[in-house]
Amino acid sequence: MQWRVLGNNTYGIVNHYLSLIAAGELGIALWRGDMKDLLKQMIVGTSLESLARKLHVAFTRERCAACTSTVEDKNRLYDIQTLEVMKRVLHKDSNCVDVGCHQGSILRKMLRFAPKGTYFAFEPLPEMYQGLLESFGNLANIHLYDYALSDTAGTTSFQHVVSNPGYSGFRQRRYDRPHEQIQQITVKTNLLDNLVPKHISIQFIKVDVEGAELEVFKGAIETIKRSRPIIVFEHGLGAADYYGTTPENMYDLLAVQCGLKLFLMAEWLESNGRVSLNREAFCEQFSSGTYYFMAATANYRNR
Repeated sequence: MQWRVLGNNTYGIVNHYLSLIAAGELGIALWRGDMKDLLKQMIVGTSLESLARKLHVAFTRERCAACTSTVEDKNRLYDIQTLEVMKRVLHKDSNCVDVGCHQGSILRKMLRFAPKGTYFAFEPLPEMYQGLLESFGNLANIHLYDYALSDTAGTTSFQHVVSNPGYSGFRQRRYDRPHEQIQQITVKTNLLDNLVPKHISIQFIKVDVEGAELEVFKGAIETIKRSRPIIVFEHGLGAADYYGTTPENMYDLLAVQCGLKLFLMAEWLESNGRVSLNREAFCEQFSSGTYYFMAATANYRNR
């Protein structure tokens, strides 16, 4: 490989690292992540960029799939963080949306913090939906739907992972455990914008739909723009990429189109909403295996 292929700035970059070696500071530079920046500068904008991105995605997907215990630990951590976010932002009369309600564990926590709010909860799996009706059907402030939220209204095929229902979704994908039992069913689809009345302002949305989150948000743009809610959502490798969705797509919809800031929940909690992710940082978090994020307005502050 000839250095000139990597861009006009390569000579200066290399000289910078030679000077660090001479000063005995290379170890510190590497610790600070300078080597990562060096590689990015050498590759971005060249013919190697596309290949490098594909290799990085493939490597990260393999690494994530091999670490089931790590995924379980992350899920527990994300649940704790979600609970803390709700504790800080929900008032007694806050209105909420739960997309991918499953067995209703997050919905129950929402109700604890906002008992007088209005709720819109969505779960397309028939058994799960029936269970939600039995648990919450007698509450007048909770509207339960067996729709799979999307950006179109109608019906479509849905992959019911019978052996692990939480992984069910529009598309079959790679799962953490081998030999999952999958049954294809037909579900109804609809847009959130069709179901939330315009006079109701939504304060909090949770989305966990195993890769179809971009479709959900496309069908909720009017609600998001009108209400500017706090959104906690799953968006990760091994799911979103099976839908052809990139983190750039997600950032552009939520940040550029809807005017929200994107955050890691931990950083939002620690900084009181002051430390957000720009487009590059959000994409890097996605590529490194992070799969839970939140969105909020730039001027939001915890109560």
